[in-house]
Amino acid sequence: MDKSDWTGRAGKSWAAEWQRTDRSFGGLTERLLARSRDFPCNRAVDIGCGAGELSLALARGRPRITVTGVDISPDLVATARKRGAHLANVAFVEADAATWNPVGSAPDLVVSRHGVMFFSDPFAAFRNILDFAEPGANLLFSCFRPPAENPIFTEVAAQLPALDAPPADPHAPGPFAFADRDYTRSILESAGWSEVRFDAVDFAMVAGAGDDPVEDAIAYWTSIGPAAQRLGEMDDVSRQSSILRIRDLARRNCRDGVVALKGAAWIVTAHKD
Repeated sequence: MDKSDWTGRAGKSWAAEWQRTDRSFGGLTERLLARSRDFPCNRAVDIGCGAGELSLALARGRPRITVTGVDISPDLVATARKRGAHLANVAFVEADAATWNPVGSAPDLVVSRHGVMFFSDPFAAFRNILDFAEPGANLLFSCFRPPAENPIFTEVAAQLPALDAPPADPHAPGPFAFADRDYTRSILESAGWSEVRFDAVDFAMVAGAGDDPVEDAIAYWTSIGPAAQRLGEMDDVSRQSSILRIRDLARRNCRDGVVALKGAAWIVTAHKD
């Protein structure tokens, strides 16, 4: 996925499905919020804020700080603004954090919930973020660990026809661009960030709930994410056959009215000297 996906199709899909995406990342959001309390903060910036969940949670929990969410998708920014209209200490900006230069006071905390893995030039992006952050600022973000540790992706992908394609660049912009801890550390340190730390966290990534959690999970997997894109490219027969297998996967992973599979992430912290 690249910038054009998020300013177009993907941004529209994620904006329309913000309730499902917030639910799926809910456990991770709580972990990020808990870590954010380790850092003093007056002004926070949320990179790749999406529909605004982390920005809004920060603003609600720390009413004396200001929070600015930044995203390149006009649809996601519009959704975030609507959700945050009742909060005086949060604002949302449509911009590319890789080149954005905030007006006014510099942030002393930069956060992101899975919003930093899509930079076309991650070194330049993290250097720009370092430049606009206040001296002494802290960086806190989450990103996926390798695919093999994320059944939420591998189990769903296994229900689709095998792809006859050359191996993809593991560091290309996308969900797993920062799965390699050594690579990500090298990017951050080269860009000027210090005290880089990685903590592995596992969380239940909820795909389905409600009155019919299995069908809710099907709606989730066919609307957003890599499986949705591949399903959209299939002929009707292949698509329906794949959906039958995905439905069976959802049934096998439905417990206590919830369909969930494991998600595995890094929570990364760093410091600007």
